[in-house]
Amino acid sequence: MAELEGLEFGKSDFVLLDEVTMEQFMENLKLSVKNVLLKSNCVLEAFGNAKTNRNDNSSRFGKYMDINFNFNGDPTGGHINNYLLEKSQWCSDEMLQSFHLQNDPAVYVYTKEGAETVTSNNDRSSHKAVLSALEVIGFSKEEITSVYQILATILVNIVGQEVVNHISELTATDPESVNKSLLYRTVATGGGEVIEKGHTEQDACFGRDAFAKALYERLFGWIVSRINSIIEVKDYDPVLHGKNTVIGVLDIYGFEIFDNNSFEQFCINYCNEKLQQLFIELILRQEQDEYQREGITWQHIEYFNNQIIVDLVEQAHKGIISILDEACLTVGKVTDTVCLDSMDTKLAQHPHYTSRKVRTNYYISSCDMRPLASSQPYSVEGFLDKNKDLLFQDFKRLMYNSANPVLKEMWPDGHLSITEVTKRPLTAATLFKNSIVALVDKLACKEPYYVRCIKPNEMKSPVLFDDARCQHQVAYLGLLENVRVRRAGFAYRQLYARFLQRYKMTCEYTWPNHLMASDREAVEAIVIQHGFQDDVAYGQTKLFVRTPRSLFTLEQERNHLIPILVTFLQKVWRGTLARARCRRMRAIYAIMGCYKRYKVKAHFWEVERRFANVRTMADYGKSLEWPTPPAALSQFHSITVMLHRRWWARQIVKNIPPSDMLEVRAKVAAMTALSGERKDWGVSRAWERDYLANARDCPQTSASFIRISKELKNKDEYSQVLFSSFCRKVNRFNKSTDRGLLITDKYIYKLEPKKQYKVLKKLPLDSFTGVSVTTGVDQMVALHTSSQDDVLLCLQRGELCPNQDRVGELVGAIVDHFTRSVTEIFFFFVFYPALIYTYVVSL
Repeated sequence: MAELEGLEFGKSDFVLLDEVTMEQFMENLKLSVKNVLLKSNCVLEAFGNAKTNRNDNSSRFGKYMDINFNFNGDPTGGHINNYLLEKSQWCSDEMLQSFHLQNDPAVYVYTKEGAETVTSNNDRSSHKAVLSALEVIGFSKEEITSVYQILATILVNIVGQEVVNHISELTATDPESVNKSLLYRTVATGGGEVIEKGHTEQDACFGRDAFAKALYERLFGWIVSRINSIIEVKDYDPVLHGKNTVIGVLDIYGFEIFDNNSFEQFCINYCNEKLQQLFIELILRQEQDEYQREGITWQHIEYFNNQIIVDLVEQAHKGIISILDEACLTVGKVTDTVCLDSMDTKLAQHPHYTSRKVRTNYYISSCDMRPLASSQPYSVEGFLDKNKDLLFQDFKRLMYNSANPVLKEMWPDGHLSITEVTKRPLTAATLFKNSIVALVDKLACKEPYYVRCIKPNEMKSPVLFDDARCQHQVAYLGLLENVRVRRAGFAYRQLYARFLQRYKMTCEYTWPNHLMASDREAVEAIVIQHGFQDDVAYGQTKLFVRTPRSLFTLEQERNHLIPILVTFLQKVWRGTLARARCRRMRAIYAIMGCYKRYKVKAHFWEVERRFANVRTMADYGKSLEWPTPPAALSQFHSITVMLHRRWWARQIVKNIPPSDMLEVRAKVAAMTALSGERKDWGVSRAWERDYLANARDCPQTSASFIRISKELKNKDEYSQVLFSSFCRKVNRFNKSTDRGLLITDKYIYKLEPKKQYKVLKKLPLDSFTGVSVTTGVDQMVALHTSSQDDVLLCLQRGELCPNQDRVGELVGAIVDHFTRSVTEIFFFFVFYPALIYTYVVSL
């Protein structure tokens, strides 16, 4: 925020907060206000500030910026309004050469006055910063070039046709049109006739200067509008984007008193009078009115109300601005002296208006604003010319017809022809008054926070402090009255309900809710508990606290309790969430239980439906497909399937004759032992068991075997022949001989067929521990004994069926016998080419 030259009695710099605290505002500024908002300040200072006699970077315009924040506190955009740019204010060498300019401000008319003073700024680095800021904001290269071309146009000293051609090149206009606009003025007569009137040298210079100032003003206004178009909040929807909070920041010039004060100082000081009136309204008058309204005992503090000064300047038909406008609209030659005489006539009785003549200049003194402020005179010389809009229409049409789109955009009013311009433009003072009135109305609806800037010395030194100068500024700004009101009044005031809401946790009688008759009584209970009775006052609707110390004590107590309350609330909330989660889980499990029961019942119903007629079916339901069970019934389903298979087997077995049951049991035993291990084990044929006694299989020897078997039965008392067949025995010396094999329920006999089935060897059946067979189609069998005197033999097929497999029948007979009658472990081996698999049967 740049300081101003002269006796600046404080800059009225507002930080306007609407529902946002100052701490949040400062924190958001640290968060890079989206760079564009920050960089815009650099650009506006470059074009709106100027080097003056007492300040190297003095603000020559007023700026009010609205910054929009979203619900997170992040800036989302903004809008800038500028007020009263002083147009009489003022890049790399290659750029200067391209514009036919010199790197010496003393060469040009508009900058030579300030070229003699030494500046503390580094112009080269500042220029780079401005260029970078323009790019960051979003200015295109063409727009930046157009800005420099406009600045070059303003600086050019118009001497000769060559310079006119250069101006034409810079502004992208016709050289002839430039010549015509500089030397002639187009006017329309009352009858609609258009004539061209040549300028005198004085008129031409005046027109040139007016055009240069207007060009710079339009450039500055275009830059502001261009920045606004970039930073404005677009497509804002409160439903989608949440709450939109606005902070307004006003940076504007302070009071100015020079040795020679002109129209600019008059407008600046009028602006400060309006802002001072707002300050008086918000701080001094409303503060004291609030005490009286709330019934607080209060001794009224006198202060100077500058409303009479504001009325002197802006009152309709009687104020200085109205008199100036009336003089500007008067037909004929009206001078500043005539205007001053009119003011003397109309304002002679005003207590704060005086005029006097000093040497050859006339002065008015209209801002004797405070009893402590010295009289502030203004020179009326140039008032009327600066108040009028004396820019000829020819220049407006010239710029509007430019081929440069930026220039054309700056001059929208140039599209009107000379005959269409029938209304005089508003004067500078009226335009400024309207903008200031709008600004004050906008500020009045905000909650203001003032940052008063006091200039401590005129030497721009950070270590010098001029007591008299600072005291004068403090008194002139009305800060003494403000301090008196604040000191005599109360530092803090709040509605009872809001005070109770914030501090009720600090008192046991008000937390969590009080049972008293009113909020005021509850607030009194809080104050009494903390011992602040002598430091507060009770109004009709508010509590007033005199010193900040009491408030700080309450805040400290509250800050101490907040973590405890937060922990308590977290506990309650977590408990609520846990109970809700528990209820949901119970509901889920209840639903799951009902659903599982339904699935179980549905499965039972489906099984019942499919197997309802299974007893009458030919295959007893073997061909039926079982429904897919739910996961909970997977084991039950397996058991049910097994039960059905057993029932099915039982139904099948019931139809088997008793004479075939022995064979069936043997096949079942063989299947259990050999299924999956031996491809063909004789399951598809009828098993004869006692093949040696079968006349069809052994027609020549069956009779003699029957006789021998009867003798052995009588002698050894066995009850049943399990298996008998011819075989070839292989001994340990790899010699093979034909033998007869007889297996009974007690012994195993090795017989000699050629000698009437003479018994060669008899072994108890219970001495055998296992039997081994191969996986192929051969009839090799190994009988294992406990004495390790194993018997290896190969079963021979008889004449009944030469290709039948009898190994399965032998295994089935033995396994079935041991399963039903023996109570020990019997091992069964299946020979593989390289491995032996052992099956253990629990007997």
